[in-house]
Parts: sequence; C-alpha cells; structure tokens
Amino acid sequence: MLEGTVGMAAATHWAAAATAMGVLERGGTAFDAAVAGAFVLHVTEPHLNGPGGDLAAIFATADDPTPRVLDGQGPAPAGASAAAYLAEGLDRVPGSGALAAAIPGAVDAWFLLLRDHGTWEVGDVLAPAIGYARDGVPAVPRLASTIGTVAGLFREHWPTSAALWLPGGRAPRAGDVVRNPEWADTLDRLVAAAQGPDREARVDAVRTVWGEGFVAQAAAAACRTPHRHSSGTDHAGVLTVADTAGYRARVCDAVVGGFRGRRIAKTPAWGQGPALLAALAVLDGFDDADLDPAGDPGAHLVLEAVKLAHADREAWFGESADLLDVADLLAPGYVAERRALIGDVASPDLRPGRLGGRDPVLAGLAVAGAGDAAATADGTIGEPTVTLAGETKGDTCHLDVVDRAGNIVSATPSGGWLQSSPTIPGLGFALGTRLQMTWLQEGLPSTLTPGRKPRTTLTPTLVLDDDGPVTALGTPGGDQQDQWQLLYLLRTLVGGYDPQQAIDAPALHTTSSPSSFWPRGRVPAGAVVEDRLPAAVVDGLERRGHRVTRSGPWSLGRLSAVGIDRARGLRWAAANPRGMQGYAVGR
Repeated sequence: MLEGTVGMAAATHWAAAATAMGVLERGGTAFDAAVAGAFVLHVTEPHLNGPGGDLAAIFATADDPTPRVLDGQGPAPAGASAAAYLAEGLDRVPGSGALAAAIPGAVDAWFLLLRDHGTWEVGDVLAPAIGYARDGVPAVPRLASTIGTVAGLFREHWPTSAALWLPGGRAPRAGDVVRNPEWADTLDRLVAAAQGPDREARVDAVRTVWGEGFVAQAAAAACRTPHRHSSGTDHAGVLTVADTAGYRARVCDAVVGGFRGRRIAKTPAWGQGPALLAALAVLDGFDDADLDPAGDPGAHLVLEAVKLAHADREAWFGESADLLDVADLLAPGYVAERRALIGDVASPDLRPGRLGGRDPVLAGLAVAGAGDAAATADGTIGEPTVTLAGETKGDTCHLDVVDRAGNIVSATPSGGWLQSSPTIPGLGFALGTRLQMTWLQEGLPSTLTPGRKPRTTLTPTLVLDDDGPVTALGTPGGDQQDQWQLLYLLRTLVGGYDPQQAIDAPALHTTSSPSSFWPRGRVPAGAVVEDRLPAAVVDGLERRGHRVTRSGPWSLGRLSAVGIDRARGLRWAAANPRGMQGYAVGR
C-alpha cells in the first residue's frame, strides 16, 4: 500500500495512473487528474472502453463530503424500442453492432466534471491522450489478443475497423506500438472548439460540438450503414444527431447504505450499485467470525447473499416510471426476510422479493436460464459479449484519484470498445453496446424503451465515515464488479486487512444470476473461485451444492482503491497485481 501527503492515483493501466499523478504534481485537482487519465484510458485500453461508451463515477469534494454520482450513462435513442427490434427479427438486443448503442455519455460526463469541479483548460487535460494517440502506445497482451480474435470479423464485415486496427493487414502483437491518428485529430478539433469568455464557457463549447457538431454528425451517419451484428444478421443503427443533441450528462445524489459503522455510497438503481448495499445489509446480520470470504461458512454466505441481491436486481432495477425505492430494498424487515432465506445448501433459484407492495416480475428469458451458459476458465463470465460467436468478452476500466485537499473520485468508464461496432470513419472510435443490458419483453424496469437508460453494471464506490470519504474503489468485471468489491469491504471493515492485502486476497463470485450481457446466460448455483482459495473451502462449497469452476490462482478482478487517512494526514493507494497492468502511484 502506497502512502503520502501530495496525492494518489490508481488505475487499470499504468499510463492513466501516471498521467493523473502528473496532473496532481502540477497543481491540478483530483478532477482535472481523473479527466486527463480517463482520456488516456481511451487510447491504452480501447478494447475495454472508448469515447463512444458510458461512465459512472462517484465523488466528493474537499468542501462538501456529500457523495455525488456523475451520471454518464446515456439512454436509448428515440428509435430504439422493444417493438422496433422485435420487428427486425431479434429476440434480444445484440451484443455487438450499432443497434446495441445507447447515446454515448462518457465524454460529455467527463467534460461536465471538468467544468464544474476542475481548474484546467480542455487542451491541457487532453494533451496526454493526444500524444499517446498520435505517437502510439505498446499494446498490452489482451489488446493484441482481442484484435486478433475479431480480425476475421473486421476483414469480412467491418472494413473501417480493419483499416484502423489491422495495419498492414495483420493484428498487432503484444508490445507492438499501436496508434490512432484519427482520434488524435478528433481531439485536436475539440481543443480548437474550446472558445468562450471563461473556462466554463469553453468547456461547454466542446460539449456542444461533441453532441451536435462534427462528432455527432459522423457517428449518426456511420451507424446508418447496415453491418453485421452478434445475431449473425445485418442491421443499421438508429442513433441520430437529435439523440445526441438532446442528451447531457448530469450529477445526481448517491444512494447510501450502512455496514459495520461505515456508509457505502453507490449509484441509484439505474445501475447495479444498490445490489451491493443489499448484500451488505444481509451480511451485516452475521457474526464477524462467519464473514471471512476465504473461510467456511464465509464463502458460502457471500455467494448466497449476492444471489438474493442479484435476484432483486433482475426484478426491480432499471430506469422506469416506478423506479425502485432503495429504502424499501434496505428496510430492516425486508432485509431480515432475505437473510432468513440463506440456508446451508446452495440455492440454484432466482428468488426476488416483494417490494413496495408489488410482486416481482422477471424476464422470461432469465427465468428460462438463457441457455445455461458455462463459466469460462479465466473467470470472464458476466462481462459483455461483443463478437459474432461470443469468442471474446468486453470489459471495463477503472480509475481512482485523491488529492492533497481531499477531493476524491472513483470512476468506471466502459463501452465503446473497438470490438463493439464498426469504427466511425474520421473519428477513430466505435459506438458502444450498453443496450444489450435491456430486454425486449415489455413491462420490465429494464425493457428497451426510447429515452430510458439501460441498467448498467458500472458501479464505483465511496466509503465514508462520520467525517466524510475514506475510500474510493472499483473494478472492471461486468456482473462481478460489486461481488469483488464486496470481498474488499468484508476484508477491510471486518477482517482487518489493509487495502493492498484485501485486493491481493483470493477472490470468488457467483454465476448463478442471469448475465447482464448478451446472450444473457446463467449457471444455476454456479461459482467461480481462484485456485488460491483453501482447498477445504472449495470442497465445502461443492458439498453445499455450488457448481465450482476453478479459474487459476490470480485471475479474478482488477480492483484498485485510493483513500484518506485523516488521523495521520495521509493519502493512500493500492492496485491490482492480476494481469500485471494495474498501477498505483503517489507521494
């Protein structure tokens, strides 16, 4: 664990963390640093996030410890409805292709944060990303393997993607320098658009160009060309300039739950964040001795609590007219009812509860098990499927920053992967596929509906004590994001681990819940565990009826965290060793 007094940054790629720390060194705030680091992530991890994707962040300022959510999750375009997609011959939203694209929200959200809480100019925060895009970055192994996996798709169906990602006709190898000059040019044009009498006006000018100008126009035009989707059929997208022009990111209140004397702040129920609060509320009723995730019964209790929380997620979460009241989800009587459902044997069932006087409704596909998809050996089940036959999975990035003053932010940008949809000519990025998290069945909180957000899995976290924030944390991982954060919270708040020890400890998660991503599979009673989990515990899980998949010793999670130690006047950071790519830095 790193400690210091100046500031700390941690991210899923070393260049983003180093960029953020460089901003702190030059007097920028945590928000300036987060924006600069985030645009670097677009270049260094384009298989995991992109400008055409989405963003959820949670932050607090030095002047106001109230946790706030930066909502960069765009809604469905006006032409995206369950009826329209069923008329296309689809039974679910595809996992790749422009029909799966929500209105891109990430870039507008980052500029909103910069305008309201940053101090730097647009050109200054974008300069590192422009340099990396133009001069190139060494391809990390997963970037190279992802491009290699989808190379055939690019050559046969997505020629604009082939032109960018298959220079000379071949996929890059790990370590090869990859460049994106079109994205560098796009960023240069955005910097040139930053005109106005003051910094706020200059940032807003860029937001207008993004949503209504050349970027929006090129994106809308490109998605109108029919192209291959993961369904194996060709379709045009429905995104228009009117959609992007009518969208602006926003800041909203966080929802807050409690656990062992701490407050845990999450996104509202248009994200999966309240499921973590529900699982913590159930586990808060057990003794400390029973909550070790690497022990028996702790591993079992964690898996069963998550299943109950995810069942409610499937039935109740989403952006609808009668959006879930999280207070009902966390009401002591309801929590006690849910806790009583946990027995000594693993449950294979989806068991949502009755909330607000209403009976739960599950999507028919979820009830049917959606094909009972198997967990993969590397533990990637639950991450977004993005290719024609599901050969590869998308994922997500994460970035945490805290500065000397006490400004703190946890951000999880995602979507817009290079393998999501065809590269937009002249822009150098692809549209995202977040709408695959919606259903084509009417009457659900997560039914595909024009103007309604998909229920995102992006779920950063702030932990607060009575005086304000103490930890910002998060991880990529789709449906596993809150599961791996749950392990961290149990280990730090109950087990006495320091943050780096908690990140390093063996991980596990359930695959019994329906995947949020195409093709929406589940493994009833499924559990994925790292091989470092004690053998006796794994044997115990199997005796209890869990269908265990061993994923390797260091395979699950890419969690990072930063925080504030007020008693000693220090800032700290920790990063994930899995994949040899995450990085924490500070002084």
